[in-house]
Amino acid sequence: ILGVRDIHADHAASHIGKAQGIVTCLRATPYHSTRRKVFLPMDICMLHGVSQEDIIRCRQEKNVRDVIYDIASQAHIHLEHVR
Repeated sequence: ILGVRDIHADHAASHIGKAQGIVTCLRATPYHSTRRKVFLPMDICMLHGVSQEDIIRCRQEKNVRDVIYDIASQAHIHLEHVR
């Protein structure tokens, strides 16, 4: 929007946007779970043996924390690309 035409700036903005989207999804998880909705990647949940019901019931088990950690790690990877 400022007229910047730089492929590196575009690449950084792309990674920042992805990181922000992931973090927003994680932050909204408690809100959505009260409405019985889960928007977390099911492949990562299945990898750790977590069901949608585990997320909806806000279980604080290690495998649920591992899912959150793996997803947050993806956001961190995007931020590292930007740096």
